[in-house]
Amino acid sequence: MRGRPHSALLPLSALGGILIANLAFGQGVDGVISAEQQRIQQAQQAQSEIDAIAETTRSRFDDYQILLKEIDGLVVYNDLLQAQIDDQERQLVDLRSSIDSVTLIERQVLPLMTRMIDSLETFISLDVPFLLEERMARVQMLRDLLQRSDVTSAEQFRNVMQAWQIENDYGRFPETYTGTLQLGGVDREVDFLKLGRVALLYVTPDNAIAGAWDQRAREWVALTADDAEAIRDGIAVVEGRTTPVMFTVPVAPPQEN
Repeated sequence: MRGRPHSALLPLSALGGILIANLAFGQGVDGVISAEQQRIQQAQQAQSEIDAIAETTRSRFDDYQILLKEIDGLVVYNDLLQAQIDDQERQLVDLRSSIDSVTLIERQVLPLMTRMIDSLETFISLDVPFLLEERMARVQMLRDLLQRSDVTSAEQFRNVMQAWQIENDYGRFPETYTGTLQLGGVDREVDFLKLGRVALLYVTPDNAIAGAWDQRAREWVALTADDAEAIRDGIAVVEGRTTPVMFTVPVAPPQEN
């Protein structure tokens, strides 16, 4: 009879073991679920970072492609300008060589210089209209010089050559100057920014109006307020009033022959 209580303890002990095992199993499952959730969160975060990097890469690649197209256009335009410069340089070389024998062809020098001055005037009238009054005044000075008897043919020829060299140099360097331009039927003082012969731009002192010369259409075209700010920045850089930095200004597309 006394053995029964012992037999009753066995089921209780077994039940307790089962509860402990279930509790331990439940804690293990929770840990696995928690670890899996953490792994999923880390994977999602990593994927978000990958997506951001991929989007940045695509954006930069698109910008790179656009820049390549712009560079290709500028290369073509620069090649055309270089061809013109090379042709002018060849003309200058030929003219310098003729100076050595000027005494032998003195009777032909005056007609030659006259043709050179006429060609210079035509070139200026067809060129980008920067410093137009100054350049035309130089042409008139040369015409007056040919009529002076106190100036030798060599000195006259030297001045004509120098005028052509000045025109050649205009295409090599940036320059700024102040002038007057008729805007809306009213003469306005504007600040000009000349980038060789690639671009001629202007902006009013208050930055309210800006424009650029369209050589193909041979007319001034209006620009935006952002362009006005960019032109003002470019003027400051060219004049040395600020640290040299990259600045963007509108440039006409290259002309096709």
